[in-house]
Amino acid sequence: MSETTAVPSPSPAAASPSAAQAPDASHPGLPGRPARRGRLARRLPVLGGLAAGGVLLLAGPAFAHVSVQPGKAEQGGYATINFKVPNERDNASTVKLEVTLPADHPLASAMPQPVPGWKVEVTKSKLDKPLETHGKKLTEAVSKITWTADGGKIAPGQFQQFPVSVGQLPKADKLVFKALQTYDNDEVVRWIEPTKEGGPEPENPAPVLELTPASGDGHGSGTADAKKAGGDAGDAQQAAADGSDTTARVLGGAGIVVGIIGVAFGVLAGRRRGA
Repeated sequence: MSETTAVPSPSPAAASPSAAQAPDASHPGLPGRPARRGRLARRLPVLGGLAAGGVLLLAGPAFAHVSVQPGKAEQGGYATINFKVPNERDNASTVKLEVTLPADHPLASAMPQPVPGWKVEVTKSKLDKPLETHGKKLTEAVSKITWTADGGKIAPGQFQQFPVSVGQLPKADKLVFKALQTYDNDEVVRWIEPTKEGGPEPENPAPVLELTPASGDGHGSGTADAKKAGGDAGDAQQAAADGSDTTARVLGGAGIVVGIIGVAFGVLAGRRRGA
């Protein structure tokens, strides 16, 4: 008679050596780690959208302050500059702007251009040291210009430019103008903080006009510059607005690109997970 040897049946643990890796309930047969990757992939488009929104939100405040447009002019000449005033509030309108001219570099001439809907007041002060220009000595100079709403205002979501002809510009690196912006709810924003070279921009920076050496083409001073100073300020306003809009578009486009990358990455990760 032949003997039959009984072979013991394998234990449940031995029959399923990978039982410790529980499959994803929604995707049978896939271990838990790919399931976690799938959840991450589904979240990536949302994270990309949040990143894009963050860039767009940060792009706005960078331009929402009183500034000088254009930001550069030549030493020794005359220039028409514009104080660009955006409205930062959603529930109030700007009704007053006060600009203090630099006392360390007094200007012999500072003439504001009339702005419809606004009245302007020019304040002069005695100079500690007489200013000599065109063979004449000046004992006083414009120290402050104030625009007050007279039927006009800067409503939420809008900006206004206030042109001023200035000169002769000193042989200095820059001119710093301090400005006060008043809203119709009596709030006053003081744009007076200096910007340190190489440092971060302060919360309320003072408007700055950078001065560059004269080009040497014979138009650094005199009648030719006076004519230039009295030119059409509308062109300067449009150029200033275009410059700010271009920068804003660049930052806004960067935010959109970040969002697109996030969506694309999420789609690719989802395809890999499905494969």
